[in-house]
Amino acid sequence: MGDLIVFLLRLFVLIPFGFICGRFSEKKHLRSLEERESAISGFLVTDLKTFPKISSTSKTPEMLIGEVTIATDYFKTFAGSLKNFFGGEMRGFESLKTRARREAILRILEQAKAKGFNAVCNLRQETADIGGSTLSKKSAITVSILASATAYSTADGNG
Repeated sequence: MGDLIVFLLRLFVLIPFGFICGRFSEKKHLRSLEERESAISGFLVTDLKTFPKISSTSKTPEMLIGEVTIATDYFKTFAGSLKNFFGGEMRGFESLKTRARREAILRILEQAKAKGFNAVCNLRQETADIGGSTLSKKSAITVSILASATAYSTADGNG
């Protein structure tokens, strides 16, 4: 009887609550990303090792790091466990990775702008899936992104 109550609690309370709260949180984060990306527009970003327009009198280049860890909500974890059982592509986790990547890059660009740089090169990203292999143990899936880049000032000063 106790197992049935726990099952029903999950089915009718936790999963819908996780869906609603997760959606709200994700939309809020996406709005924040869009606002912050528009504030940084015009910033030069490349994954090339060196930037082509470096001024000889520009500031000394500096390495910057942005690290982000984002966890799933209860609904995505539940849906992921179903997908894991039945098979198929777990599209819900792609938005998680995309948000984490955007956030990590934004943190680098915001650091660069605060330090007076206007370009970033040698942008690298490392992704770690934390807990994805332990989906059957009912743990939350977490994506961690570590991004690094070198901040420069371009020759003309405006990117």
